Amino acid sequence: MVRPDYAGGGLANLVASIVAACGGAPRHAPLTALPASELAAARSVVLLLFDGLGDRYLEREGAGGALAAHRRGAITSVFPSTTASAITTTYTGWTPLEHGLTGWFTLFGEAGCVGAPLPFQRRGEKTALDIAPSRLYRAGPLANGLARRSIVVSHRSIADSVYSRHHAGRAERRAYDTLEDFVAQTAAAATSGSERNFVYAYWPEFDALSHRHGNASDEVRAHFRALDQAFGELMARLAGSGTVVVATADHGFVDSVGADALDFADAPGLSGLLRYPLCGESRIAFCHVQEGRVPEFIERARAWLGERARVCPSAELAAQGWFGPGDAHPRFAERIGDVALLMHGRTTVKDWTPGEHRHRLVGHHGGASEDEMLIPLIVGSA
Repeated sequence: MVRPDYAGGGLANLVASIVAACGGAPRHAPLTALPASELAAARSVVLLLFDGLGDRYLEREGAGGALAAHRRGAITSVFPSTTASAITTTYTGWTPLEHGLTGWFTLFGEAGCVGAPLPFQRRGEKTALDIAPSRLYRAGPLANGLARRSIVVSHRSIADSVYSRHHAGRAERRAYDTLEDFVAQTAAAATSGSERNFVYAYWPEFDALSHRHGNASDEVRAHFRALDQAFGELMARLAGSGTVVVATADHGFVDSVGADALDFADAPGLSGLLRYPLCGESRIAFCHVQEGRVPEFIERARAWLGERARVCPSAELAAQGWFGPGDAHPRFAERIGDVALLMHGRTTVKDWTPGEHRHRLVGHHGGASEDEMLIPLIVGSA
């Protein structure tokens, strides 16, 4: 397993370097491999987020390409290694302990339900959470504290979502539809205006295809080649503009199918001990157990999972620093539940609630394997 690095070698530290370079006040230590001084003089600083593009995948598939040519090495994601946690860190500079978004599904006691923070929906109902976003999203947008003009470039389907509007803050939001448009909009944002710019550009399709077809699939491999070419095109368009492009990801992937894909309903006696459906991810499940039943739940879970998972009190992971340093979200303990199931190997665990379509993804993330936790640090000057 790979432990997340918050002391100088992880995603939160990369954001800290960018914040310091753009005239803001970083919450955490800068990234050792990319000090703020290397970015501060740039006319524009561009942060590219390729959702799901793990460093090990780049090493396997990217030899001779534009991304690999600018790769400096690997850094760690945050924990859980998932979009809700990691992207919120890139938008805010806060660790998961601080911002409190701990997976695709999270118990929101404020709203009285388990919800999905990115689509801002109740689990199983696909209806909007009936609560002010500011009550669930604690962290402030980093764009609000920078001394540079800020622009967020994101896919049209999410550019105006509740999550995006909150976390972009006062940044200008620009939408795109295709990969070609993504390159064009990012280049235009970086070179626009007379002020110095910070551009945050997010690409989700690598993640979507990895979930659907598997990270090792031909479909993902073909998309990666297009993405690699698009990065080269972006660097060519920005040539001579005084821009520094920093590219990374929020997490990588493991594929889990067949016997590795466990159904929580098959676990002897476990479902009946829960107060809520599973939260977190298929690779790190947070379990909210009935009062007084935690020891029994842990014993049963360990007997069922054996070497396929680490079963421990969720507070144990927090005490060991997995979610990062900082001032804990007031409801953090509630959000990670009583017991954590941290899956080993390629094992995943899934449950379904009434109203949910029963489906199986091929690619998964959220755990602590090298494939999930290690993300690339890519730096190019134009």
